[in-house]
Amino acid sequence: MSRNELGFFLAGFAEGEGSFNISLRKKADYKVGWQVVMSFNVSQKDPTILRLIKDELNCGIIKVRKKDNLYSYDATNPQDIIQKVIPYFRKYPLLSESKIKNFAIFCEVADLMDKGEHKNLKGLRKILELREKINEGKGRTRKYGIIDVFSKVSSETIRQPAEKRMI
Repeated sequence: MSRNELGFFLAGFAEGEGSFNISLRKKADYKVGWQVVMSFNVSQKDPTILRLIKDELNCGIIKVRKKDNLYSYDATNPQDIIQKVIPYFRKYPLLSESKIKNFAIFCEVADLMDKGEHKNLKGLRKILELREKINEGKGRTRKYGIIDVFSKVSSETIRQPAEKRMI
């Protein structure tokens, strides 16, 4: 199989089995109190294709969930996502409307993060608004959403002097 054929094969595989995600973690030591985590992942019972993806992208890890022997390839390093994952899927594009949309949002968030926008409340809000559009209408529930982040921030911000407010 040629390198080009492998690229299109893996893009097709990611089309069906891959996922572009943006999640949040509470982090008291972060300026905005939250860490934005981007990830590209694929899960399978057989790790063969996951090893190919890892080798081809030259980043990420493969781990196994002990309870059911499910393997998962995960790329979460922001620079790996920006410099390796995104360029790969631009070279070998996804085809379905929903994956194209999700990937475009993922790229937009990566660009915002690359500019440091996740480190201020205005940028964090923009990222969370974009994240809401990933898999829109699929009944997905998120551990933390815009309300979780900004209802607490708003009440704390109101108590601060105007010059210290970040919004």
